[in-house]
Amino acid sequence: MFDCIIVGAGPAGSTAAYHLAKHRRSVLVVEKASLPRNKPCSGDVSGAIAQWLDFDLTPAISLKTNKISYTWKMGDLVQVQINSPMWMVQQDVFDDFLIKQAQKTGAELRHSTQVKGIEFKNYVCEVKTNSEPVSGHYLIAADDAGGPMTKRLGLKEPKLCLSPSLETRSIKGDSLNFNFGTIKKGFIWSFPQADGYSLSIAAMRGDKPKDIKKMLAEYAPKCGADVSVSNVRKYPRSLWDGDRTLHSQNSLLAGDAASLADPLSGEGIRPAIFSGFKVAEAIDRALGCAYDAKEPYTESIAQEWNTDMVWASRLARAFYQFTGVVYRAGLQFPRTTQLMSKILCGEPRYAHIANRAFQKLMPF
Repeated sequence: MFDCIIVGAGPAGSTAAYHLAKHRRSVLVVEKASLPRNKPCSGDVSGAIAQWLDFDLTPAISLKTNKISYTWKMGDLVQVQINSPMWMVQQDVFDDFLIKQAQKTGAELRHSTQVKGIEFKNYVCEVKTNSEPVSGHYLIAADDAGGPMTKRLGLKEPKLCLSPSLETRSIKGDSLNFNFGTIKKGFIWSFPQADGYSLSIAAMRGDKPKDIKKMLAEYAPKCGADVSVSNVRKYPRSLWDGDRTLHSQNSLLAGDAASLADPLSGEGIRPAIFSGFKVAEAIDRALGCAYDAKEPYTESIAQEWNTDMVWASRLARAFYQFTGVVYRAGLQFPRTTQLMSKILCGEPRYAHIANRAFQKLMPF
């Protein structure tokens, strides 16, 4: 019998496992993949995550960069130096590093372990796997976007945004690159890695183009990528689309399963780690007989994250509706990029800049 069973060894699950184990709670993490796993991901991480992880993250950081460039349909280049550098990680290395920190504090990991079913009996959660069943007082569902746990728990399933991605070693550099105008209501981005670049594309709002994978394959050679040795893979993103209940019986959702990714930028790692920290905090207090974990956790996410995502969603609606106008009126000015970089680093809130942004867009 464990205090908590966590399904998924990504950033949310590993962060929750670390903090629960640190407070001497018995924790089991089950992960369907064999670790370390190669997982498509942009790899951008805000330094703000350090406030929720009290260990040195340096070994998991591939590089840091303060260079950003924008283009409109591959032209009209804008280059900006930001004050707060973004961290770049390789997802397999980063995830493996986090789960090992959790193991060092006492969490148990069973990878290559797939959940086959869940049953609740007298305030105990029994998880059936492809090996032996395990039981716990609480369950954290922290599987991938589009994973089966949300449906198994009878909770609202997220809207998914499919995002093709490829990795290439034929491009070198240290700039975060964003291309607008090529895909409607979305963008293409290429981010540096230790040994190359990762390229991704997403339609953030509206209908998703059927040929989105082809669009990335056609864009990549224009950046210097050799697509003959780079496989384009699709992976789902679960963007925030409003408040939702994040608990059911003795179970709670975190990370991608909770649909917390920023609807404007698509940033997912920071909210995943934040939710992992908050869900561990709620469960630890509940196990200490302070109160039940479920509703307080949902309320804390609503108050501390979702209130700002309301503004992010409003800005996304305006930005992706009038991308060309915003590009000319806003993104070409370095101060706009400085503000966005600060938001990604957890400094000002979207609400602080939303009124000013809407005032600029009102004439249009």
